[in-house]
Amino acid sequence: MRLAELSERSGVSTATIKYYLREGLLPPGERLTATKAEYGEEHLRRLRLVRALIQVGRMPVATAREVLKAAEDESLSQHLRLGAAIWALPHDSEPDEDGADAPEAARAREQADALLERIGWGCNPETGAPSPAYRMLVEAIASLARLGYPHDTDHLLPYARLASELAVHELDVVETYDTPTEQIEASVALTVLYEPVLLSLRRLAEAEESGRRFGEA
Repeated sequence: MRLAELSERSGVSTATIKYYLREGLLPPGERLTATKAEYGEEHLRRLRLVRALIQVGRMPVATAREVLKAAEDESLSQHLRLGAAIWALPHDSEPDEDGADAPEAARAREQADALLERIGWGCNPETGAPSPAYRMLVEAIASLARLGYPHDTDHLLPYARLASELAVHELDVVETYDTPTEQIEASVALTVLYEPVLLSLRRLAEAEESGRRFGEA
């Protein structure tokens, strides 16, 4: 397809597509002449992923480029490619282990490790740099502790079990895509797109349960 058709099918303006091409977010098309190129379904799929990263994930172009670079690294196994791509996604702030909360962060790490061991996940941060998701978990536990809310393993275990079920479901969806690259792209896109779905459903569920428990008869 030509650029105009790619724009029409993707819903992305030709000017934006040209910008993505210049910034390396979209691979170049097959050159036909000095001024014309042919684009394929892989370009359409990539455009959808880029839109998910930038418009929904609200990440800078440079960060999106880093995520895409990790997803394209065919020297890695499928598991490591997926991990590298998800690792490159933006994450919340990390614990300040050098500040006044260092002892608190250390206790939070102990609790995070206990939770991971209890659920049986092989996420051992001692094997290398802790993943951003692990650091987010530590910060969340530390915040709960600072504010005096439940944060012990028994309280957090149901969240971990629900997360396990979600991971199985999402990767089942990812495996419906044909090629390793499509699977990586789908996994990254769904990670970005489903997080607001999860947040909204959780809040709707809490409102529904609150109505059942505390609503007027």
